[in-house]
Amino acid sequence: MAGSAPEGTQFDTRQFDQRLNEVLEGQDEFFTSYDEVHESFDAMGLQENLLRGIYAYGFEKPSAIQQRGIVPFCKGLDVIQQAQSGTGKTATFCSGVLQQLDFSLVQCQALVLAPTRELAQQIEKVMRALGDYLGVKVHACVGGTSVREDQRILQAGVHVVVGTPGRVFDMLRRQSLRSDSIKMFVLDEADEMLSRGFKDQIYDIFQLLPPKIQVDWLTDKMRSRDHTVSATHGDMDQNTRDIIMREFRSGSSRVLITTDLLARGIDVQQVSLVINFDLPTQPENYLHRIGRSGRFGRKGVAINFVTRDDERMLFDIQKFYNVVVEELPSNVADLL
Repeated sequence: MAGSAPEGTQFDTRQFDQRLNEVLEGQDEFFTSYDEVHESFDAMGLQENLLRGIYAYGFEKPSAIQQRGIVPFCKGLDVIQQAQSGTGKTATFCSGVLQQLDFSLVQCQALVLAPTRELAQQIEKVMRALGDYLGVKVHACVGGTSVREDQRILQAGVHVVVGTPGRVFDMLRRQSLRSDSIKMFVLDEADEMLSRGFKDQIYDIFQLLPPKIQVDWLTDKMRSRDHTVSATHGDMDQNTRDIIMREFRSGSSRVLITTDLLARGIDVQQVSLVINFDLPTQPENYLHRIGRSGRFGRKGVAINFVTRDDERMLFDIQKFYNVVVEELPSNVADLL
């Protein structure tokens, strides 16, 4: 079972596959083990009506995976959890989801994907039972059922959608399932989901989930330090984007924070510096991004922020363009 995607990142199936294999084989220090153990449900800090649902379902003492897995999920950490069959993995992530829902907002806030209809329907039953005292609205979106009925239920409003990739993607594409409020994403039986023919569908679904969270966090951080910053991303309407671009072109804002939405086509001759806060997941986008500076023979500089987790992507970019991306020199100010 895998937890939510890191905020603001794009989903790259190759990277996810590689990371999953590395953590399963214990090779990657990027994934840290979570050693905190809670020997009772009462010690987990869960809301009272969720505890009532857990005890009413028949649980008395948490299993090993529940002792370790519920709390990090509730903290909003990205998690990969492994345990033998029949040890309560479903109740682990269902409890984590239910603890974090805002029940005053009747919009889909959690999306759970499973490889089969039967498993999706089983997860729906567990989620509904554990959330019985919370008044949770859950719906299973699976193939072989009425599309029109799915649309009717989704449009009436649910907190959680559990489903198989094909039907979920169809509902997202039709905008019957709105992704605006989704903050949790769960892949149940992640190894199965990523080894069968689901990878492309999961990638397509991920592209329809909210992408803008990081681009706003970064803007807020810079403004809090008294920088004049503009920001634009794909969820803004065209009119707002045009106004922000005019601000940037006129020089009233000296910094523009943006997504790959503007990787191509933007031409502001005064741009002399591009900073990649994150490396692009597609190597071809790297050239489009850094090509926003140094237009028409002018000098331009591109700086990449690279963590250990980005090393593989940086290697791919260098190989793709047959170049070496140098470490930042100490006299960078002289180059600008």
